Amino acid sequence: MKQMILLGLFGTFLIVQSSFRPAVVAHKVDLQQSSVAWTGYKVSGKHQGSIQLKSGELKFDASKLVGGNFEIDMTSITCSDLTGEYADKLVGHLKSDDFFGSANHPTAKFVITQAIHQGKDLYKVSGDLTIKGTAKPIKFSATVKEENGSKIANAEIKIDRADYNIKYGSGSFFDNLGDKTIFDEFDINVKLVTKK
Repeated sequence: MKQMILLGLFGTFLIVQSSFRPAVVAHKVDLQQSSVAWTGYKVSGKHQGSIQLKSGELKFDASKLVGGNFEIDMTSITCSDLTGEYADKLVGHLKSDDFFGSANHPTAKFVITQAIHQGKDLYKVSGDLTIKGTAKPIKFSATVKEENGSKIANAEIKIDRADYNIKYGSGSFFDNLGDKTIFDEFDINVKLVTKK
């Protein structure tokens, strides 16, 4: 009888404890304050630009990042290191089927599957990145801070375009490209600022 009472009290304690546990809260991303910048590399140099976010949210359990996602508008690619017809030509090529095929694949999406807190503001983030309809797991480091009532996440993410079957100018698919080689890996710098 005493054991039954103890078990009942323990069960009640667990229910009470779980009812006071903070729920996971999703914070919508402020698209005007957030940004995505890209850098692509080739033998003869590099190009840079930006892409607009279409949507995003970050999920927190108390103050800890536990999930989230963001969607990128692939039709919004711009180039910042070229001007005029040179910029238009590069952007047009990036939007073509040689690269991101933005007419048929207008969005790219990343979904967090795990966020491991590594102390202070640092996280090791894992998730699935979808480009041109192909989803692949990636990992990267990110920082998350709180400023003026907003959560601010920053990450530099290295992406291998060969994983998404983007072959143009790639030494992984073609031989003897010489100085026309465009490296497979490119970087995106993501800054997500949540709404207050």
